[in-house]
Amino acid sequence: MRGPCTFKISDAKRTFKAMLASGLEVARVEIRKDELVIFTGKPVEAVDEQDAANEWDEVLTNAPDKKRSA
Repeated sequence: MRGPCTFKISDAKRTFKAMLASGLEVARVEIRKDELVIFTGKPVEAVDEQDAANEWDEVLTNAPDKKRSA
């Protein structure tokens, strides 16, 4: 059920600017119907899919070549 937000964009901007002025790093901001949630800390960098090696990729790639014992 949607309803009007209980805060204004100017409230969010003012809060965000105050946090930056105080030296806090903002990692993420979530705007919900009744609250503004700001996560502090260093932002998590997006991982490039080609750089992110998944240990299961090799297992699944080699699976058809291997025979299971009966």
